Amino acid sequence: MRSDWKTAEPVVSVYGLAEAVRRSMAQGTRDPDDRQVQQLCEQAVLSCREAPLLSPASKLRLSRLVFCALRCELEILQDLADDAAVTEIMVNGPDRIFIERAGETFRADLSFETAERLNRVIQRLAARVGREMNELHPIVDARLSDGSRVNAVHSSIALGGPVLTIRKFNRSRMTMEDLVRQGDVCRAAADLLRRLTAAGYNIFVSGGTSSGKTTFLNVLSDYIPASERVVVIEDSAELQIRGIPNLVRMEARSANAQGKGAVPIRQLIRTSLRQRPDRILVGEVRGEEVVDMLAAMSTGHAGLTSRPHNKVLVSVEIPTKNGTLVRFSKTQKSAYKNDVKSTTRTRRANISTT
Repeated sequence: MRSDWKTAEPVVSVYGLAEAVRRSMAQGTRDPDDRQVQQLCEQAVLSCREAPLLSPASKLRLSRLVFCALRCELEILQDLADDAAVTEIMVNGPDRIFIERAGETFRADLSFETAERLNRVIQRLAARVGREMNELHPIVDARLSDGSRVNAVHSSIALGGPVLTIRKFNRSRMTMEDLVRQGDVCRAAADLLRRLTAAGYNIFVSGGTSSGKTTFLNVLSDYIPASERVVVIEDSAELQIRGIPNLVRMEARSANAQGKGAVPIRQLIRTSLRQRPDRILVGEVRGEEVVDMLAAMSTGHAGLTSRPHNKVLVSVEIPTKNGTLVRFSKTQKSAYKNDVKSTTRTRRANISTT
């Protein structure tokens, strides 16, 4: 890991300037538009006492950060989120911000003024998807408008302050041809996967964190016949399914502040079996919902008696190398030992990490 954007110039408080601009805006008779706010930000930077010591490039960057702090959803992180070269943003408390670019991790020369500022950004992201972030609900999964995955942890359990992680996805959706061209998949394997997917085989995509499970699931979904009814189930909506008119999408939901209203992946899988699916796509399974996946694959369902079997595409994250689905199920046997015993006898699916 190396440091990025180092400078010997004086440190200027972005939020201090933003507050000065906010006071100036409050004196006006009507709300200014973005162009006017940008002009106010530039004036604030040029009039600050550190201005003579700042380079022109630093002044432009500072005015942009002030503008983002006032008008953007992610505040000072907005330009990192907009940078196509940045694949991950990791915020470990208000003053430790890291990014991943081209497979390398850098420390960004950015910081939130206080933990409360960072917490405000997290709460805004959680509210976007109808979730809460507080001491009663200290962990939240959400997404940005472009589909980027968001995970946040409240300061009540994160000792260094709120933690925010944003995993971005390629804006241009990859295809199997892209994977073949890059050497990630050979032509023979690509053809085999195409035939297996089109034929309705049950397929598990497994691998570690950031190994490309979601990307590969998107690629495989291109081979689903357009005539099928497809049900997509996700913890946080990320899959980009295209070319399927008869598409149902469902997203799991956490409990509210009163501890009510939770809708887990397992419940959604059971519900999907009553929706006459030709195919079920599950974004990711990590726990007891794997039993329902096995049941859907192995025993069918009364509502689908006209179907020979339920066709399933699912992503599984296995922390251990060379893990198997049976071993994964057994880790939860105290919770659902009887379910696993009857289901794993009928189908043993080996999972190899990508």
